[in-house]
Amino acid sequence: MPHYQAWEEFTRAAEKLYLADPMKVRVVLKYRHCDGNLCIKVTDDVACLLYRTDQAQDVKKIEKFHSQLMRLMVAKESRSATMETD
Repeated sequence: MPHYQAWEEFTRAAEKLYLADPMKVRVVLKYRHCDGNLCIKVTDDVACLLYRTDQAQDVKKIEKFHSQLMRLMVAKESRSATMETD
């Protein structure tokens, strides 16, 4: 399970994984208060991508990316449209 250190690399890999097969991808957010870590995991049961942070400024990035993925997952129009990650 690759742990990404760079946010941009993680978002590119997660987007590519989602666009490859949208029906199999799952996204999990986990926060551990005792460690102060926020973890986002994107998996399709074959590949598993993981990004972990303890920085407060990364929470907004993760929240924005997670909401973009959720919008793509529930969209009725074409799901092959690429996401805009900032």
